[in-house]
Amino acid sequence: MPKPHDDRKPLDEFIARKAEIDTMPDRLKALSDEHFNWSPDEIDWGHAGALAHHAELLKRITDAAFQEGAFAE
Repeated sequence: MPKPHDDRKPLDEFIARKAEIDTMPDRLKALSDEHFNWSPDEIDWGHAGALAHHAELLKRITDAAFQEGAFAE
């Protein structure tokens, strides 16, 4: 006999992932406000490259979420 369909499981997972995502912007903003915990005297091209990489990852996320860039319809 097939197991009855349970709509609560996908919703529970969705809510858990949403809660996880909801904390990320605040954490990133706080880190950015502290210049990513780097002092101006120690910034080098490696730090700039790391930040460019983070920005690219975030752009991929926002492009997917808003159907922009490579995700545009």
